[in-house]
Amino acid sequence: MEKIKTGKLTIGFESDIPDAKSDSKKSRSGSSSKDNKAKGHIWEFMAIATIPLVLVLGNSMLVPILPQLQSQLGISRFQSSLIITLFSITAGLVIPVSGYLSDRFTRKSVIIPSLIIYGAAGVLAGLGALWKSYSIIIIARAIQGLGAAGTAPIAMALVGDMYKGAMESKALGLTEASNGTGKVVSPILGSLFALIVWYAPFFAFPFFCLISLLAVLFLIKEPPANKKPPKLGPYMQQIGHILKEKGNWLIPSFFAGSLALFILFGVLFYLSDILEAPPFEILGVKKGMVLAIPLLGMVVTSYTTGAFIKKNGTLMRWLMNIGLILMTVSLALTIFFLTNLYLLIGLLTISGIGTGLLLPCLNTMITGSVEKEQRGAITSLYSSLRFIGVAFGPPIFGWLMKISDQTVFITVASLALLTLAMVFFFIKPKGEIA
Repeated sequence: MEKIKTGKLTIGFESDIPDAKSDSKKSRSGSSSKDNKAKGHIWEFMAIATIPLVLVLGNSMLVPILPQLQSQLGISRFQSSLIITLFSITAGLVIPVSGYLSDRFTRKSVIIPSLIIYGAAGVLAGLGALWKSYSIIIIARAIQGLGAAGTAPIAMALVGDMYKGAMESKALGLTEASNGTGKVVSPILGSLFALIVWYAPFFAFPFFCLISLLAVLFLIKEPPANKKPPKLGPYMQQIGHILKEKGNWLIPSFFAGSLALFILFGVLFYLSDILEAPPFEILGVKKGMVLAIPLLGMVVTSYTTGAFIKKNGTLMRWLMNIGLILMTVSLALTIFFLTNLYLLIGLLTISGIGTGLLLPCLNTMITGSVEKEQRGAITSLYSSLRFIGVAFGPPIFGWLMKISDQTVFITVASLALLTLAMVFFFIKPKGEIA
């Protein structure tokens, strides 16, 4: 077995790396001192948390107004879905480029202009809605995707640069919780803003973006780079070497995160649709609040997991597998309770809790797997796959719903089981992660 040293972390994996028991005392004492210092970083934590929050708000706040958009602009359901899907696909494709630029220069030098582009394109999309121009909206949403590529994925790398040990995993748990919080509140906010005028959510988003921009500018102090910026050729060789050396667990981690979000957004799309139909007939803000329940379970679990795991590789392995078992079992049981609202929401909330156990562990391992100089690219590859999972969840689940509701949950339960197998057999952190 060999040991892979990764700058800040030494990650042990079965069949790869021995247990780091000899360093456990030192790691625990170091973690304790860092926990005490964490209290002084609350403003930094809050500033970082705004980045994934605005990323989600810029997309999910529009979901409640899509039916009105169709009627106001005279477009089809497929055309309205492109307003969400095109944004996610564009972001997913551009994220690796943003990751390289953040490694080549600095994290803030990518995040700041990205937030400006993201907010400005939001204003353009709002004007397109005001003028009832579908073409302007679509162009603006593609530009927003370009801006979004340099926000939350780069923030994950920034956390890895700024913090170590338990504070890093806590900050990563907070970013995942902030992402989830955005998913919880955005349907409710979108519905509330639409009470003013149907296109109000387009114009509300740039305001949130401005708050995040000011927070990043004035509250986050990025640590200085330790080395000369990498050139593209050697940089790509280093990334290839990392994937070759650690791909046995790193690539399955990428796909596990992508599949988890594919399942999450597919299930939410399904739930959003059936809540409006008999026998439930739940509409508007009330529907948004029901949708928020499974997401709230994920948010609370994500933050708790991030604060609790510290750098304990063995604990991470347990939590990831437990989370995926919860997802598999709850989604499989849902097949039998599709008409009972309370049991349906309860089972989907258990699935959300499982997702909240999985994602912070993946984030911590992936962020700490490489040197600072390549961290932006690695976390961006991971984020890119997560975006693609989000983009393809709703359309694929819409197709499955045409077959039957049972088919939907047989599919998601099978995908959760597949993800469990990937994590169980390929992702095996052991002992303390230094």
